[in-house]
Amino acid sequence: MRRTQKWVASIFLSAAMVAPLGAMAMPRPQDDHERHEQEEREQRRVYDTEAREYHNWDANEDRMYRQWIEERHREYVDYDHLNKHDQKEYWKWRHREEKHDHQ
Repeated sequence: MRRTQKWVASIFLSAAMVAPLGAMAMPRPQDDHERHEQEEREQRRVYDTEAREYHNWDANEDRMYRQWIEERHREYVDYDHLNKHDQKEYWKWRHREEKHDHQ
């Protein structure tokens, strides 16, 4: 009987020592939230009111947007903070550039 008690005690002690490792391996809710925010940024879509269509805002679109800002000698402002007139102007320019690139 004494041997059984030692065996059971060692199993419980082992489990108690291993349990914190398992808890650290589980994703924390914060990690899921940060991953979700990153995915949203990578899959961001913006609406073009002139063409009445959505565009994926990816690294290429961001590069083109920065080029548009630079050509106008403006300081960087996030697209979402542009007024509606400037957003329309960007998409007009962007569609012209797109046609120019495909020729």
